[in-house]
Amino acid sequence: MYFLFDFLIFKYCLNIFSFSRAIKTNQDLLPETPWTHIFYNDFWGTLLTHSGSHKSYRPLCTLSFRLNHAIGGLNPWSYHLVNVLLHAAVTGLFTSFSKILLGDGYWTFMAGLMFASHPIHTEAVAGIVGRADVGASLFFLLSLLCYIKHCSTRGCSARTWGWFLGTGLCAGCSMLWKEQGVTVLAVSAIYDVFVVHRLKMKQILPTIYKRKNLSLFLSISLLTFWGTSLLGARLYWMGNKPPSFSNSDNPAADSDSLLARTLTFCYLPTKNLWLLLCPDTLSFDWSMDAVPLLKTICDWRNLHTVAFYTGLLFLAYYGLKSPSTDREYNGKAVTNGKQNANGHSCHTDVEYGNSEIKPNFASKVENGIKNTVSPRTQLPSTENIVVLSLSLLIIPFIPATNLFFYVGFVIAERVLYIPSMGFCLLITVGARALYVKVQKRFLKTLIFYATATLIVFYGLKTVIRNRDWQNEEMLYRSGIKVNPAKAWGNLGNVLKSQSKISEAESAYRNALYYRSNMADMLYNLGLLLQENSRFAEALHYYKLAVGSRPTLASAYLNTGIILMNQGKTEEARRTFLRCSEIPDENLKDPHAHKSSVTSCLYNLGKLYHEQGRYEEALSVYKDAIQKMPRQFAPQSLYNMMGEAYMRLSKLPQAEHWYMESLRSKTDHIPAHLTYGKLLALTGRKSEAEKFFLKAIELDPTKGNCYMHYGQFLLEEARLLEAAEMAKKAAELDSTEFDVVFNAAHMLRQASLNEAAEKYYDLAARLRPNYPAALMNLGAILHLNGRLQKAEANYLRALQLKPDDGITQSNLRKLWNIMEKQGLKTSKT
Repeated sequence: MYFLFDFLIFKYCLNIFSFSRAIKTNQDLLPETPWTHIFYNDFWGTLLTHSGSHKSYRPLCTLSFRLNHAIGGLNPWSYHLVNVLLHAAVTGLFTSFSKILLGDGYWTFMAGLMFASHPIHTEAVAGIVGRADVGASLFFLLSLLCYIKHCSTRGCSARTWGWFLGTGLCAGCSMLWKEQGVTVLAVSAIYDVFVVHRLKMKQILPTIYKRKNLSLFLSISLLTFWGTSLLGARLYWMGNKPPSFSNSDNPAADSDSLLARTLTFCYLPTKNLWLLLCPDTLSFDWSMDAVPLLKTICDWRNLHTVAFYTGLLFLAYYGLKSPSTDREYNGKAVTNGKQNANGHSCHTDVEYGNSEIKPNFASKVENGIKNTVSPRTQLPSTENIVVLSLSLLIIPFIPATNLFFYVGFVIAERVLYIPSMGFCLLITVGARALYVKVQKRFLKTLIFYATATLIVFYGLKTVIRNRDWQNEEMLYRSGIKVNPAKAWGNLGNVLKSQSKISEAESAYRNALYYRSNMADMLYNLGLLLQENSRFAEALHYYKLAVGSRPTLASAYLNTGIILMNQGKTEEARRTFLRCSEIPDENLKDPHAHKSSVTSCLYNLGKLYHEQGRYEEALSVYKDAIQKMPRQFAPQSLYNMMGEAYMRLSKLPQAEHWYMESLRSKTDHIPAHLTYGKLLALTGRKSEAEKFFLKAIELDPTKGNCYMHYGQFLLEEARLLEAAEMAKKAAELDSTEFDVVFNAAHMLRQASLNEAAEKYYDLAARLRPNYPAALMNLGAILHLNGRLQKAEANYLRALQLKPDDGITQSNLRKLWNIMEKQGLKTSKT
């Protein structure tokens, strides 16, 4: 077993990049969020009763993420280490469970090794959010083992109900890790009926009707009551409403054709079993068109469905058929009769026949057990194990079959983590049965090594698949052949984060080639184009994204920003207002939606602010604060509130919001600058200077900080210091017009006209069609005696703004000087 766990550590510790919305943006993981919120929100941090909630109630898994976050923040190593340790623990428990069924021999070890190395587990262990399945499996097995102890002590020990209590508590914990954990109660009932009491189908109803075994009846009744209670509480807690999913998550559920839905839903378990048997093609995502719908009876995949259900019925018949006269237990021929099973020291009171079992306790053991088997350790028959294995394979998978409610996926490999236990037991008990049945030593060796080879192949495939999970790029590239639309789209996000812009654009376009109406991909492509100043194209894709999903607030937000920057203020205003009115009902991520709506209102307020409509700006800012979600960073919004109050000369209110901005983010540079200006205005000069210097300290490379400090120094008549700050600001932000233009102003007021000319000239080159820049350049040239150049700039400014009185006055003064000096002017 130690080899088994060493292999697990080697296999899964390489993966360090798998984060998701359940970790990165989940507010329930943060220390400032009350931990009790975990029990009211879903797996993604959305209120469970919200119409857009995924309804995935997994508080124990989220709590484990919170503990990880408290210890190591977002460092992925600690998250993956916990996943690996959980998988190792589950493997150990599964091996112990197998030992109860198969005995203490190499077949038990093979079952454990097959489970440890199966490739289908890669997503659950390597993907951090797969912890829900692994944690649920841990308590699933603990619950089952407690029930086995309950069965073995029933009727002869007072502790038997303590074990039953453990069964119920662990089943509840398993369900609080993931919903399918509650199915352990049904598997426990199967174990009691078909393994402990060895009843056949035709014996069950008579046993219940005639009350031949009251202890069995009581145990099964309590299991049923507890399971019903858990399911009822679960349904009540999520608001008595099922989740809603998009049609791309589960296309069959959205199909209008009853035939297509039926054929597809019947086929999907076949596909899942094939992934367990031959996990050659695996993918991080099986949604959309990864499994095409079966629309007609003539679809050849229906043959797979028929073969699957035929085989399933055959195995069920084999396990549940009436007992024969002679049967084989654990490789020994025994006579049917009363039997004490599974090492239980207390006999059950169910009659199996009139003759006693007389097992063959020969020393030659077929189950890899070298010691003589005693009557107290008699193992279940192959038929019993087949029934239990089938129940372990099928029952935990039932919630994913769309039988009772639609689910938000087509296939999910992580969902097969618990059912794979039944699969591994079936393969192992089948190999053991063949091993026992054949007589020739050569054939026995062949069966044994064939099983071992299968395990080796599974292990090799797991290592190969695990490499796909080393980073996101490899993972998404590996999924292109299964789900090209989703894989190309996610790959585009990764390539963009790596600054591979052209490759990212190609990836987004490839995704849209396979599925042209994906709103997220249309938006992502628009965002990429916007960030590369291709605004017309960006607006086109934002429009398509909104057309595909009218509630996509982030697309409205970026559309409004582009329009505002293009000077189309009325269009921008209408866009921001439309965005602010979108409700968050039935949205998958209401937190992200609220953040986008808040940003829209913030930008609308800025637009009003720039137009001098300060009261309207304040009204919009207040609305933004009301709609602001917990995770939204409010410092810029609070700072703009302060700016609006400052413009309205409401200084106490302005100071309050500046302080709020600094409280929400102590290193927020704009708030340091604006608050510094307010302090200077109210006569608190020394405090003001501290805030300006603190802003420079926070980011010494930001020219805007030096510019504001320079203006403060200028107002204090510290002209030389102001001039130094102006030069520093212009040098650092030489491409920012406002910084360069204001620096030139300060240098001019400090009477450093030559330096002022340099920066007025730079400002005019940055905005060659801005009349004020040309007029001021003309004025400084005028002062510096460069009269003809001054005239040229005055004339150019008047071409752009003919009615500017200051420029006209300066030009007349210039012409008078030029005429006195005998210089030729343009008017002559």
